[in-house]
Amino acid sequence: MSKPSLLILDEPTTALDVTVEAAIVELVKDLGKKYGTSMLFISHNLGLVLETCDRICVMYSGEAVERGDIKTVFEEMRHPYTQALFRSIPVPGADKNARPLKAIPGNFPLPHERPQGCNFGPRCDYFVKGRCDAAEVPMFDVDGQKLHESRCFRHGEIDWKAPMEAMATKEKGKIGEVVLKIDNLKKYYEVAANALFGGGAKKVVKANETLSFEARESETLAIVGESGCGKSTFAKVLMGLETATDGKILLDGREIQNSPIESRDTKTVADVQMVFQNPFDTLNPSMTVGRQIMRALEIFGYGATDEERRNRSLELLDLVKLPRAFADRMPRQLSGGQKQRVGIARAFAGGARIVVADEPVSALDVSVQAAVTDLLMEIQRKEKTTLLFISHDLSIVRYLSDRVMVMYLGHVVELGTTDQVFSPPYHPYTEALLSAVPIADTKVQKKHIVLEGDIPSAMNPPPGCPFQTRCRWKSSVEGGLCEREVPPVRHVADGHQIKCHLPDDALREMEPVIKIAAE
Repeated sequence: MSKPSLLILDEPTTALDVTVEAAIVELVKDLGKKYGTSMLFISHNLGLVLETCDRICVMYSGEAVERGDIKTVFEEMRHPYTQALFRSIPVPGADKNARPLKAIPGNFPLPHERPQGCNFGPRCDYFVKGRCDAAEVPMFDVDGQKLHESRCFRHGEIDWKAPMEAMATKEKGKIGEVVLKIDNLKKYYEVAANALFGGGAKKVVKANETLSFEARESETLAIVGESGCGKSTFAKVLMGLETATDGKILLDGREIQNSPIESRDTKTVADVQMVFQNPFDTLNPSMTVGRQIMRALEIFGYGATDEERRNRSLELLDLVKLPRAFADRMPRQLSGGQKQRVGIARAFAGGARIVVADEPVSALDVSVQAAVTDLLMEIQRKEKTTLLFISHDLSIVRYLSDRVMVMYLGHVVELGTTDQVFSPPYHPYTEALLSAVPIADTKVQKKHIVLEGDIPSAMNPPPGCPFQTRCRWKSSVEGGLCEREVPPVRHVADGHQIKCHLPDDALREMEPVIKIAAE
């Protein structure tokens, strides 16, 4: 309204889908050019920073530690904290077993706990006692250039091109038998046509439409799609917070789709648990951490005495790598990452067979994301848990999932192994999702695909293919078939299915959305 000279954007896209995020970024860029507005972009999403900004200032514990133009800092970083941030985010091709993410050790210092000398010293791989902690560290010009600065005494001595120290390779858990089978699951809601005043005719919201898939022991199945595609509705039905309209959910061969959570036996409740998106709202602020875990153990029928449950709660804190002393802490004394670990401990208290992780790291900083993601993988390998990972962050999805299911407007539009879904041929919606993913790597080249319009209402879905109103490939299908008929499920490879009318030659013409440029 006021045509500002400076616009401050504080994490403006953190809670948004990648397609909406891409549209917002395009809009902000266009407005900046139109009005000559300077942008101050605050974010922990390094991929988004790379695509949006001209210069970057990396901050740690209240001070700038590195400054420079985007390309220089991304390719020739000269501060250990910047390097540590990049090592804690997944890049294309990273493998969760062969190349696990490296989380930054230790914790962020509180303002009154900042160390002598370099604030990052206690967590730094290059720390030299008596030098890095001797005096306050000034900003240095890197290689005499004022356009690139680093707050590090050793910025000119460290071999920044040296490969990361080899981390322990994780052994991939052996994927076992089918634990969960979904067969033509439907979930419809009846709502008043006039939502404001009620009354009048009823309309049907088709939240889930003919969902069919399987999940196996020790497998990570990622479920991706925009808000409104039916991911969370499916999770509610699986958890027993809602019951199915039609179809079947088989847990170890037992039908549970019509059993609300209050009528499920203790074992079924313990077998299917959830890790929620926002760790700040999932803990009772008036109960200690230990008491909250013990409460879960009581519900799951573990132990005959409080002493047994207390000992088990301490073992669960060990499992999620939190000090046992945290059992006596209140939630307000914990950071976001620590709260999420408590949530994970509570989910595994009953020996869960299936854990639904609904955006479990989206509210956390990248370094904490790496630690929580690695923790989930480690517990999964140990407990042989089936992990249903709901997310819109396809970088994390590519890193940790074994298979990926793409949902759109209640339908499963693509399902396959991670490599199959991230390589052509794609469903047109998957192609657009991949194009919108911000990647923090200057060597990555992406095809630019703008997804027009919003996801249609599940109360009034379009006829035919649910994606046809936004599909850039629709003209390749003759006779208006996309607008008349729901596409059949096509098996384009072993274990890879796509729900699309596109002819085979169009699928063969598809090029990779993400390419890594040659050195």
